[in-house]
Amino acid sequence: IMSSIYRENLIRTILENSVAKNWESAVLEWGIEDCLEDETCSESCVCGKFGLRYLYTIHNGRNGIALYPIGSCCIQKFNRNDLNEEISVREGMFRLLHAVEENRFIELTPKFFSRKLINELYDRGAFDNEYNNFDGEEDYLFFLRMFGKRKKEDITDKMHRKIRAIICNSIRPYLNSELAEKVTRRK
Repeated sequence: IMSSIYRENLIRTILENSVAKNWESAVLEWGIEDCLEDETCSESCVCGKFGLRYLYTIHNGRNGIALYPIGSCCIQKFNRNDLNEEISVREGMFRLLHAVEENRFIELTPKFFSRKLINELYDRGAFDNEYNNFDGEEDYLFFLRMFGKRKKEDITDKMHRKIRAIICNSIRPYLNSELAEKVTRRK
């Protein structure tokens, strides 16, 4: 019963803040604007559900209204692949940030990366740094090629060193500068 109350609250909130007056059309008006992470899980979604870790801001492109905070579970109820992929990438970046902060060994594997996450890092300029004269395209293409290799044993020691250098010199500083301030830490 409780989940149906949250669902009803979500539908009502979206319809009240949309131009369209039916759910199927209204959900098409919204896009993800930003995402914060709350390690304390002390915020409530616009639907009323308590305990959000990822706090999204969604923006209506037709009327300019923004809603915050909304949880990924509610955004997934929009049934839009583009938004679901964006959730996966944004939350993947936070997981990668935490691995970096914990000094974990980060491998170029699906545990830490996806093709979409690598593309997003490139689009955001994460591969650009002083070591490549702030033109990260070659490093990005190399990173994608290595990620896509079926036989990981074909990756030479020299290639592994370059992967580590890209993670340490490009991705790690990017995550620290762009995402670290978007995390509310446990005290």
